[in-house]
Amino acid sequence: MDGHIVELINVTQAISWLPWAVMYFFLIGISYAGFFLTLPAFVFGRGKLEGIARMGLVVALTCGIAAPIALVSDLHHPERFYNFYLHFTPGSWMSWGTFFISAYLVGLLIYAWLVYRPGLAAQAQTQSGKAAVVFKALGGQASPQGVKLVGLFTAIAAILVVVYSGSEMVVVKARVLWHGPFMPLLFLTTALAGAGGLALVLSNIYSNAGDNKDIQAELSRYMLVTSGLTVLLAIVWLLSGMTGMLVSGEAVVRLATEYNPVSFWLLWALLGTIVPLVLIKSRPATAGALAVFGAWIFRWSMFIDGQRIPKTGTGFFAYDIPWGSEGMLSLIGTFALWVLLVMIVTTFLPWRGTAAATGKASH
Repeated sequence: MDGHIVELINVTQAISWLPWAVMYFFLIGISYAGFFLTLPAFVFGRGKLEGIARMGLVVALTCGIAAPIALVSDLHHPERFYNFYLHFTPGSWMSWGTFFISAYLVGLLIYAWLVYRPGLAAQAQTQSGKAAVVFKALGGQASPQGVKLVGLFTAIAAILVVVYSGSEMVVVKARVLWHGPFMPLLFLTTALAGAGGLALVLSNIYSNAGDNKDIQAELSRYMLVTSGLTVLLAIVWLLSGMTGMLVSGEAVVRLATEYNPVSFWLLWALLGTIVPLVLIKSRPATAGALAVFGAWIFRWSMFIDGQRIPKTGTGFFAYDIPWGSEGMLSLIGTFALWVLLVMIVTTFLPWRGTAAATGKASH
């Protein structure tokens, strides 16, 4: 019998989820994880953790406002976002996500306002002119019950955002790297570690020495748990691929050994996860910054590199990040927007608090 040669023709495809999407999933993850840091003090009354809660609220608020801007930018046409409201599709996680995100952001804004009300009222006494009018209108007495109710509503919405963010990736069967249980779980743990890291960085910049010591001690313990859980999940995911138990595990092994080992091992596993665990006691601010980077580079590796893996054939699709609005400019611009939001919140809002939302004096 004559032999036959079968050729498989693989068509190079451009990636469809651009750096804007990476920034959105990064920011929304850091936002809801930062919000979770506020719950022990403001909702469940653990006053000793109020310093962490107030720092976590800055993280949640600034990242939460920046995230939808990156999302709308990724859609290229803002009117496309409106269509999710006008044409609800029950079978689409993206359609559900539109409502989950909206509920979370609205709840977060009201929650922050209720927490800041006593401070806004106090600031009204020190201002004059239009500024005094604005602060007086927004300020008021502490409302512990209101904070608790809105906080619980926002917590439910945040959990739904967690579910939607992971499910939106899992349902894409064409991307074997995404179609499995571990990536959504790592989305969550890296976000938790990244939010704790960002709170550590901001506390090092804005808190006084006494408060900062207590905040960093609590956040360091928190990061040990979340970063350790991230390492554990990553190891199990890799083992599932080495043993052939999960197709997504096989894809992550190929990503780590063949497609982009530098991004996976050096940038994420080492600098973004292992090094923060090593430095958390001696250099908490540095460890925090690396944990933030780890949360971002993990999403970059999963989104961008994940789209470079072909369904058939060897090698991977080429991608060079452009300098324009579809590449580096989007990353730099989004980061600059977040920095601006941090400056606005820490300058004009009473984020330190004159009284806790629970009605107790702040530490």
